[in-house]
Amino acid sequence: MRVREKGDRGVVQSVILFLGVSVLSGALAAGLAMPLAGLAGFTTEQTYKSIESLPQKFDEVTVKAKSTIRAADGSVIATLAEKYRTPVTLSQIAPIMQKAIVAIEDDRFYEHGALDLKGTLRALAVNQAEGSVQQGGSSITQQYIKMSLIEKATSVAEVQAATASTPQRKIAELRYAIAAEKQFSKNEILEKYLNLANFGDGAWGIQAAAQHYFRVDAKDLTLAQAAMLAGLVKSPTAYDPTNNMKKAKDRRDVVIRRMLELKVVSLNQANAALKAPVVNLNIVRKTKVGCANSPYPFYCEYVVAQLKDNPAFGKNEKERSDFLKTAGLTIRTSIDPKIQAAAQASIDQHSRANDQAIAAISMVEPGTGLVKAMVQSRPYGAKKNQTAYNYNVEKTYAGGFGGFQIGSTMKAFTVAAAIQKGFSINHKIASPDTIDLSGKKFSTCDGTTSAPKYTPSNSTKNVPVPTMVQAAQKSTNTYFLLLSQQVGLCSIAKLGASLGLNNAQTEEPLEQVPSMTLGVDYMTPLQLTAAYAAFAARGKFCNPWVVTSVRDANGKAVKIPGQSCKQVLAPEVADGVNEVLHQVMEPGGTGQALKFGNSDLAGKTGTIQKAKAVWYSGYSSSLAASAVVADASPPYETLAGQTLNGRGVNDASGSKTAGPLWETAMRAALKGKPTTKFTAPTDKTRRGDTKELPFINGMNPEDAANKLRQNGFEAAIDPTPVNSEEAAGTVAYTDPRRRDGAPEGSLVTIYVSNGSRGNNNGDNDEDGDENQPPNTTRPPGNGNGNGGGPNNTCPPWNPKYPNC
Repeated sequence: MRVREKGDRGVVQSVILFLGVSVLSGALAAGLAMPLAGLAGFTTEQTYKSIESLPQKFDEVTVKAKSTIRAADGSVIATLAEKYRTPVTLSQIAPIMQKAIVAIEDDRFYEHGALDLKGTLRALAVNQAEGSVQQGGSSITQQYIKMSLIEKATSVAEVQAATASTPQRKIAELRYAIAAEKQFSKNEILEKYLNLANFGDGAWGIQAAAQHYFRVDAKDLTLAQAAMLAGLVKSPTAYDPTNNMKKAKDRRDVVIRRMLELKVVSLNQANAALKAPVVNLNIVRKTKVGCANSPYPFYCEYVVAQLKDNPAFGKNEKERSDFLKTAGLTIRTSIDPKIQAAAQASIDQHSRANDQAIAAISMVEPGTGLVKAMVQSRPYGAKKNQTAYNYNVEKTYAGGFGGFQIGSTMKAFTVAAAIQKGFSINHKIASPDTIDLSGKKFSTCDGTTSAPKYTPSNSTKNVPVPTMVQAAQKSTNTYFLLLSQQVGLCSIAKLGASLGLNNAQTEEPLEQVPSMTLGVDYMTPLQLTAAYAAFAARGKFCNPWVVTSVRDANGKAVKIPGQSCKQVLAPEVADGVNEVLHQVMEPGGTGQALKFGNSDLAGKTGTIQKAKAVWYSGYSSSLAASAVVADASPPYETLAGQTLNGRGVNDASGSKTAGPLWETAMRAALKGKPTTKFTAPTDKTRRGDTKELPFINGMNPEDAANKLRQNGFEAAIDPTPVNSEEAAGTVAYTDPRRRDGAPEGSLVTIYVSNGSRGNNNGDNDEDGDENQPPNTTRPPGNGNGNGGGPNNTCPPWNPKYPNC
């Protein structure tokens, strides 16, 4: 038998064949899809017009191939597809498979042209004798054309037109078949046919079918396996072994016997194949596509949402969605299955799906932005105790919940803004348990803001006059409110924006209000983790990065947005933040119970008003994470009394409620990893970059304010008089104190004397160092930097003593 390739069949032969068959009562051109009686009224003139209107060339269909989303280690985490298909070349398909499909569908395939006249006449005779369609007369080429037209269809009407039992459709099909036979070789047509064919149970194309039913590649199919698959093409549903094993076996055996009849296989081969099992249902792979079937469905949807934002994949979301499901892409992502498993284990240990409260954890690699894990307590789905909300991401993404208020985790950014502005990490502020900030002005990027009635309190036991480190350890609200006033809300807002922080529900900038440092905005675990990761990376902020590479069906790289990092903080500023937040996890800090291992760790607790959400965010130099426990069901209520891990919550807090989730996940994720240490802050960072304040005690407050402004500071006058030996109505002292100095541009608050000599905690001792010699580098005392007595100390934040 001679194999005929393209170029071996002339145009004249094809046209004569087409016309001859078309004229044959119109019946043969109709492909025998109906008895001859159905052709009444279909004239030769109509046939001719149909022929004339058809194109002379067949536009090849683009095979829709599944795309795969893979984890960082290469494992498949999801398949995106309209039809589960993996195209292969003919050389990647077992020869026995090629022989099986030809034997049962078109045994003269390599001998005839677009139409097998002999087979058509045979089928015509059978169909007319039965009065209905019993046999088809379509060649493999004609079947390929029909499959292609269905594949191309973009509407129900187009699908119906491609499958309609009409003479017009069969004439069109035959005309296209003639064109295809001129364009492609027989082997090329067979390859395209096998890649397009439906093999039942959701498997499209021979490679997907081989993997689905037998877990082998198409090149490794045996005779029995090939015969079973070849038999499916006639009716993918009826002969599907997962639906009816007996029918599948009977059809397979028909194929094997036909191959024996055509002497494609020997008697011994046929008998062995007939005895072989049809398929082992225990190894049949379920065809699961889409993120809902991923082991990480929420992460998967976040990846898809990011891909749909890429204009390279289409002009609009629908085009991009179609492209992702049909282009045969290989999408590599950032998720680390081991770290994901560590985070999931923590969720499983500390929470349950049917809890009233929800829990969520995001984990990010500092310095790269790679999102290593994303987990939550409620699983993906629409059933009870399931959700479609992703509690880790912003509302702008499909399914994104939009975050929660972050509480005192916001204080870390006040720390960073303060150090950036030159404040010492040991900067002291008198911080009573309750302060009255009603009407007090806070500078913003647009001017000032204030709250008419605002008397915030501390929620933890604090040091009366703490340093920044001590205030962070105890999460002292009043300290950070006063510090944010001195630093200015604009500095905090700008820093937050540079770290990717905005309102996760509205995308609006951070709200500049007096309570800003206590966390009034809505943020997500992923946002917060990425921002904290910048501290761990010594000031380098990286946008969360999930899609690391995309390759097309041919293995060629597709251009996508890559890593996006920027040095936001000077390394020495980040080192100072790390020192402050590291002490939170040391003895005396709110996070001390969460410390583990030998690596340096840093973190911050967060509890919002009425404890509707609690947080713990922290990091080592190699991994950052944020854990949140919150009420996610409106109307949002306090966590107290709600269930977490099947038990009622008594006293919700960042350290005791969210902290264990963070600690368990981080401990497992860092197990076996190298020990890491933070870079120690410089002496300048510890001391602060302060400028000496002018002496203004006893001055008129307005004159004093102007003098401060002339020296490069902002000034505010507190209207509440204080005890002082200075004359009533004059400056009693300032905050920060003159002896401490202040960073240039920072706010200095002037306190006005009431003329009373009552106890003022020594605040009038403003000129104690007024006569200090200009070149003195150590204060009077014992010479070791510790001073000689209670009034001769050597505070490390004092710029006058650089050698302290």
